[in-house]
Amino acid sequence: MGYLDLPIREIHKALGEGRVSPLELVEEAAKRIESDDCNAFEAVLLDQARQEAAKIGPFEEDNLLWGIPYVCKDNFSTKGIETTASSNILNGYVPLFDASVVKKLKERKCLLLAKTTLDELAMGGTGTTGHKGKTFNPFDPSHERMVGGSSCGSAASLAHGDAVFATGSDTGDSVRKPASFAGLVGFKPTWGRISRYGLFPFAPSLDHVGYFTHYVEDAAILFNALAGHDEMDFTSSFEMVKDYTAKLGEGIKGKKLLVIQEIIDSIDDAVNKEKFLALVKAIEKEGAEVVYAPFGLELLRSIYATYIVISCAEATSNDANLDGIKFGPYYGGASYQEVMANARTKGFSELIKRRFVIGSFALMKENQEDLFLRAQRNRAKIVEKVNSLLEGVDAILVPAAPSIAPKFNSASDRLSSEYLIADNHLALGNFSGLPSITLPYAFHDGMPLGINLMGKAFAEDELFALAKGIEELTGLAGLSVYAKKEGNL
Repeated sequence: MGYLDLPIREIHKALGEGRVSPLELVEEAAKRIESDDCNAFEAVLLDQARQEAAKIGPFEEDNLLWGIPYVCKDNFSTKGIETTASSNILNGYVPLFDASVVKKLKERKCLLLAKTTLDELAMGGTGTTGHKGKTFNPFDPSHERMVGGSSCGSAASLAHGDAVFATGSDTGDSVRKPASFAGLVGFKPTWGRISRYGLFPFAPSLDHVGYFTHYVEDAAILFNALAGHDEMDFTSSFEMVKDYTAKLGEGIKGKKLLVIQEIIDSIDDAVNKEKFLALVKAIEKEGAEVVYAPFGLELLRSIYATYIVISCAEATSNDANLDGIKFGPYYGGASYQEVMANARTKGFSELIKRRFVIGSFALMKENQEDLFLRAQRNRAKIVEKVNSLLEGVDAILVPAAPSIAPKFNSASDRLSSEYLIADNHLALGNFSGLPSITLPYAFHDGMPLGINLMGKAFAEDELFALAKGIEELTGLAGLSVYAKKEGNL
């Protein structure tokens, strides 16, 4: 096991004792990145990382992130580094500023190794729509299985073992479902808890900064560094920042978890369902109470349609500046409309064009009442139900995905309950803006399975404590292809 496979606290201790240096961590990462064939990167920045490691300065005992290497999803602005969000329309765009998350990580002396691929403009959940093609799941050497999206590159790179953590963004499940497919901890906080300044907007009322780690405690350590109000983001919360590692030792004894019955019923994969129910029994054996409750089948089946209408409408508005004049390639034209049409025709994939058509149609004056406003009202009903289920319990516990990572060529019935519910229910956390974390709990056919916990607003410390207790119960932490090769799974 290399240093990159260790928890942040142990890496920090090794750095402090001189057993490894930041530059040696970068070189260890370089070897792994060079062998990574999952198409996970937009840009590899190893020379820059080496330079930063060489001039990092004296060891900082009270800074757990000092010298820690990471990779960053390519929809976070990085000053002086091309940032495309995996879209041809942004080829050649070099930001003049860092996103607040990137800035905070720089201040903590973290070392940026690479910018990672994503589904174009963070829209999509398959890791197939970015302008560099498919991103593969490193746990499947045949490259037949997806790693999910939109944060596909960050998930694939971290699951391969290239870094200690990876940033991502989560609008419907874009961190938490790839985490399930890739055997990672995938976390998004309460909406507004981490600044979104410098994150390319998709659907701001749903967008969350998120990230991947190998360990639950690492997720809590990162949150200590990233949480807080940012004057550059007027939607960021003024809620007091806690020490999010403080409750990690509490475990799950005496806690009360709720399982949504229809989500379990909608899963067709008998192995996943069996393993999840076995985990529930193990949790109960540890002294936690687990209750089952209905959500309402009709309401759950409406998640996908509600998400598509709201997210596409917001995306249409937010990406109006990608017009070939303010941003994007200029292909000429006799009018503004023609210039924009030329730029967007050549700059966007078919998926993006379809989503913009849906969004524009939903926002048309004659359609707003039946589509956009109706979706907003339905969102409010969904959020009301989520909050009512959380009353009297500590968190909602569900499988994060209906199965192991699917194959690229697998067909799904998009009108089935499994697709409409089991494949899309993580959007509940985006509709409600509540903290949510995925972690691995089992393996099947050599591929990881994940569970998800969703807690109450600004109660991330309690959510981390629950996740840590389950992590200790399953024993599945620190997963990566490198750990698997070395017999640590």
